[in-house]
Amino acid sequence: MQSLPKPIADDDNELRAVELASNALKLVASGRAEDGSRALREAASLAPQNRKVKEAFLEIQSHESIHILPKLCARFVLENDAQAGNDALNYLASSGQVPPDIAEECLALVSTGKNICVRTTQDGIVARLLRNSSAAKAALATRLQQSPTLVFTEIYDIGDDASSGIATVVLDSSVWSKESVREACERDVFQLFLAKLMEAGNELDGRALRGISKLLATDAEKLHDLLDEDTFSAILGCLDYRLSAEVRSQATLVTAKYLEAADNKGGLILSKFISTRVARHNGEDLVLAFSAAAAIFPLVPSTAATLFLTEGFVSSLVPLLEKRSKSEKVEQAALEMLSAACIDTACREAIRKHLSGWLQRVRDTGQEQRPVLAAVILAKVRGLTGEQKVGENQDRKEDADDLVPMFKRLMANSEEHNKQSAVEGLAYVSVQPNVKEVLSSDQDFLKAFLGVLRSGQASSTILFGGLTIIDNLTKYLPVLSEEQRRISQLKAYANASKASAKADPLDEDTAVTKRCSAVVKAGTISTLVGISKSLSSTATTIALNILLSLSRTSSHRGKIAQQGGIRFLLQLYLSATGQTESEIRSRRIAAHALARILISVDPTLVFTSGPPSLISAIRPLLSLLTEDPDYVTEGPRDLLPTFESLLALTNLASTPSPEAAETIIRLAFPTIEDLQLGSNTMIRRASTELVCNLMTCPSGIEIFADESKAAARRLHILVALADVEDKATRRAAGGAMATLTEFESTVRGVLAIERGVEILLGLCEDEDEGILHRGVVCIRNLVSTDDPTGKNAREAVMNLRGVEILKAIINGTGNRGILELGVEALKELMQ
Repeated sequence: MQSLPKPIADDDNELRAVELASNALKLVASGRAEDGSRALREAASLAPQNRKVKEAFLEIQSHESIHILPKLCARFVLENDAQAGNDALNYLASSGQVPPDIAEECLALVSTGKNICVRTTQDGIVARLLRNSSAAKAALATRLQQSPTLVFTEIYDIGDDASSGIATVVLDSSVWSKESVREACERDVFQLFLAKLMEAGNELDGRALRGISKLLATDAEKLHDLLDEDTFSAILGCLDYRLSAEVRSQATLVTAKYLEAADNKGGLILSKFISTRVARHNGEDLVLAFSAAAAIFPLVPSTAATLFLTEGFVSSLVPLLEKRSKSEKVEQAALEMLSAACIDTACREAIRKHLSGWLQRVRDTGQEQRPVLAAVILAKVRGLTGEQKVGENQDRKEDADDLVPMFKRLMANSEEHNKQSAVEGLAYVSVQPNVKEVLSSDQDFLKAFLGVLRSGQASSTILFGGLTIIDNLTKYLPVLSEEQRRISQLKAYANASKASAKADPLDEDTAVTKRCSAVVKAGTISTLVGISKSLSSTATTIALNILLSLSRTSSHRGKIAQQGGIRFLLQLYLSATGQTESEIRSRRIAAHALARILISVDPTLVFTSGPPSLISAIRPLLSLLTEDPDYVTEGPRDLLPTFESLLALTNLASTPSPEAAETIIRLAFPTIEDLQLGSNTMIRRASTELVCNLMTCPSGIEIFADESKAAARRLHILVALADVEDKATRRAAGGAMATLTEFESTVRGVLAIERGVEILLGLCEDEDEGILHRGVVCIRNLVSTDDPTGKNAREAVMNLRGVEILKAIINGTGNRGILELGVEALKELMQ
């Protein structure tokens, strides 16, 4: 790092500045305005307050060829014109690219200005120039290379945004002559930021931390070696819960990047920082140690848990905290640490075992925010599921009796941190069946709670916690296959000495459905749709799970569609375009929820002239017909999404317009055929019902009636399905054949199938009137076909007792439609 150069004598600066200002006036007068501006810029950097320099600026700025931005910047710097500064800032915010020489000129002028009236405006102008202009970045890069300490201090002292601009410049390779030069300057700047952090008081404003975090986030591997124990300890000290959230968040980012890059070295410094301060038993040291521990649990949970579970640490906390009972800061810091430690199962159990009594006392007698935080920790250690512990039932009763009412009251509090604590606590205790019942049975609470979520002021933390609560209330137990059920029973027998693995009655389907109805009534669906644009990817997945649960009950589906649920699901499906596990899962859940809704609603009412279109729903549904190779779960494949997707596609194919049916055939008919041949009765039935509805479009007929080998195979399969044991499958196959036998080519195909006519006649003898009706239509179509095909069909029907079967139908039916069809068929046979 270069040392700070000796300043040139002030008198020399003044003389040089006056000379440059005079030359600038001459250059402008000769028509060389750009050269004049450049000379004047150098003069202003040497002596911005010199009278002759100011006069020269005023004269040159009046020249029409001078760009507006330098004029504004000159008035702002030289005349302390605050309005000119605002105008310059607005110009940069609203205009496009600034010419390179203008940007460079303005940066030099504004960044070197002293005693400026509005520092925030100066900060904004410098930051915008460095953000938007490559020329301004290159100019600063050159100056940093020449005098890093001097230039860094000059820009750093302007303000937060300008300071952040230094990091932006040293990270931009395009404005440096060589990468080696950039890297050397980056290390200089990083050390300068560290030096600023170490200066007394600078850790409080976060400016140095922002620069450190920005550089370390991008180049941790190249820079982490510049952090020694003292500087990293200073950063850990910035995790103090008493500092601003901005400072703590920057310190957290730096800590995370350093621990990631420094491996064991970082962990050793961290451990030493915490353990030595705890050992001192000094109030200030305890606050720093507990604050650091709270911050690192989410970053390096295994390291933090190892420290937390050090023999004797947890058990000694109660005596230590009781000794420090009058120290509110120590107690608060300890609570923050305990709350963070609940991320780890072993730590959670240690807290439950050693600190439950102390937490209850703080909850009941503490002051300010401490009772709330203690209640949240109690919720965490009691609320998460696991093996039942001794006294757990009593804990759960206390949760319902004490914690839940407390969290409800906090939800009504106007302060954001109270709402956040309440939501966090309820998110944990609402995994308990009795708490689910308490919350879902209180419509006033549900409506107020949903109002908080859709208020537009809820933080991402509140939105995530709120959705977690709704998910807990509406989540059904997983449906187990026979094999999975047997394995579960074996595990229960193996653990016979432990609590029964039988599900709580309040978690059985009937109870969950009742809770789903309660949250739907309170307005959950409109809330989910309303907050959808504010959700993180993780929160979006929870919202999808909620909609999947709510759509399980058919009576909810119309409400979901009416309140924008279909549009919401389609948007989420289309936005999850990646191949990460979470995005694949989100697509599957969105498609499954969409399928459930579209089973029960009238597509013509849902899909009107505007978006979304009916066709846009088909691809998500088709994605459920096959097993996604990137989303394979343990155990046998869950066929419920496939079954419900087939039902939804059947509904869409029934619309008056043939467009939906044509699209389904074009995109997925081979897949539908494969499902018809599967071993699962329900899947075979649903796919055959879909095929029946696809007969409403020309393509649906053509693929069976074009007399190709593929058509013959398809027809053979359909006729065979008309003879299976499942009544609904026979009905669907018979319905499809009733349409197809209107075409002579299909009749020829049926005659070519062994037992083809016999199977269709068998439909006429079915006990189910719907199947019988379809069979009579098929036979009437066969015998009414033009000769010679019709003659062959009539002979085949007569040889299989067709006349007797038709007479029996005519004599035995009370259905006029069947009677008329039977008479028509019999007349054709008797001619």
